[in-house]
Amino acid sequence: MKRRERTRHLIELGGLVIKARLVDLADDDRATLYGAFLSIADRLQGEERDIALALWKRRGKRAFEAETEGSILVDTERQS
Repeated sequence: MKRRERTRHLIELGGLVIKARLVDLADDDRATLYGAFLSIADRLQGEERDIALALWKRRGKRAFEAETEGSILVDTERQS
C-alpha cells in the first residue's frame, strides 16, 4: 500500500472510531480504546468469530444506511 493510500485508510478508520462515539464514550483515553480493540481482536480469534462478524456487519450497514437516509439510529441490539 502506498503512503498516500495508507494515510487515507488510517484517516477513514479514525473517522469510524469517532463516528461510533468511542472517543467520547472512553473520555478520549487511548489505553481504554486500545484495550477495547484488543477485546474485539480476542473475540475475532475465538469460536464466535463468524457470529460476531455477522452481527457487527449488519449493525454497521444499518448505521450507514440510517446516516445516508438522515434518519435517527436507535440501537435495538444492545449486547450485554
